[in-house]
Amino acid sequence: MDVTELRARARRHLGPHFTRKDTWESDFPVFVRGEGSYLIDTEGDRFLDGLAGLFCVNIGHGRDDIAKAASEQIGTLAYASNWGSAHIPAIEASALIADLAPGDLGTTFFVNSGSEAVETAVKFARQYHRSQGNPQRTKIISREMAYHGTTLGALSVTQLPKIKDPFGPLLPGVRSVPNTLGYLGDCGPANELDCIAAIEAVIEEEGAETIAAVFAEPVQNGRGALVPPDGYWAALRALCDKHGILLVSDEVICSFGRLGHWFGHGLTGVVPDMITFAKGSTSGYAPLGGLIVREQLVRELYDSPKGGVFTHGATWGGHPVSTAVAVANITAMRDENVLGNVTARGPKLKTALDSLMRSHRCVKDVRGTGFFYAIELMADSNSGREFTEQESLTVLRKVLPEAFARTKVILRGDDRGATMLMISPPLVADDEVLSELLHGIDSMLTDIEKAIQP
Repeated sequence: MDVTELRARARRHLGPHFTRKDTWESDFPVFVRGEGSYLIDTEGDRFLDGLAGLFCVNIGHGRDDIAKAASEQIGTLAYASNWGSAHIPAIEASALIADLAPGDLGTTFFVNSGSEAVETAVKFARQYHRSQGNPQRTKIISREMAYHGTTLGALSVTQLPKIKDPFGPLLPGVRSVPNTLGYLGDCGPANELDCIAAIEAVIEEEGAETIAAVFAEPVQNGRGALVPPDGYWAALRALCDKHGILLVSDEVICSFGRLGHWFGHGLTGVVPDMITFAKGSTSGYAPLGGLIVREQLVRELYDSPKGGVFTHGATWGGHPVSTAVAVANITAMRDENVLGNVTARGPKLKTALDSLMRSHRCVKDVRGTGFFYAIELMADSNSGREFTEQESLTVLRKVLPEAFARTKVILRGDDRGATMLMISPPLVADDEVLSELLHGIDSMLTDIEKAIQP
């Protein structure tokens, strides 16, 4: 079947995710194979996967060892649940994750995606407080422009109006607070920062006794790879401890090496009460997400008169094949020092991206760390002219898609609060791959400048 027929079948039968109609009607690539940091389409063209799938293919494409782990598990035990029983892959995966997680974050509830992981965190927070005699603690605080998922509970915690509005009304009692945009490095005492003071103000306004949890990413994806200032997470931790609020670190993107650490604790130095994860746990080789919870909280819920069970579960949660893949993936990342590659090459990547900012008038800012970056774009940095609305649409819907196709470098245009280019290569990318990535980005920025006048 040729690619024209494949595209026609896709348009008729396959429902695309977050895809505009005009994109679905274009000559989109149909991929058939992956190798390392590359995807190969039906025409044999190689594309550098500069987004690691969707921030998830951390160990790279085409790993025979991970495929073998999945195959052997399917042939041994294709399915068993974790409802009143257990199976070896889920036990091994949860123990391995507990060894890598900070503090006493030692219990993992497996689900199937990042959205489900956030949903699980919302439910655990509510049931935990109820079990401790505080049923009024149901409200959630999350940060402006933050993306926390698409299921209705997770979407309620998300703070992106464009993707929330079609589905309202959503879960009540979710408050938005400022993110850390504009705060860098040492900004002085963190507890005196406006973005921390705003959280405390919301807590006082709502009543601390009604707040269940605060959700935040170690590096926020929405609004473009926002790295927190020094002391910010310590101030969050202190604020939550002061008011008896659970601190949830949403690490669906950030965990399993994206920042050069297994978990956000390596960047923030703070042990949260819960960690959500998904993408990098299997490097995209199988669907898996999870919620890691402090063991003390789990014991307190189970041992309480109103507890005894976490009233939550899913048929595929902790699926044998997915958890076997997670064990193979995490073990290989550990044994091959994949995180060391990120810590060694991440700063060089950031330096190179900063150099592009100085050489292109369309670059307003470069943010990020590890192998996770955002380039914020504008019409002319010399004069300070931002894009008009139409210019932004031109860049996102025409210039960048055409540049991705021409350069064979896959990245992501982003319109969440600004016009941005998101960069997230596989964690195994070497100097040659990163050089190709940077040349592609350089060319894309040149295309923008040709299309948009100063």
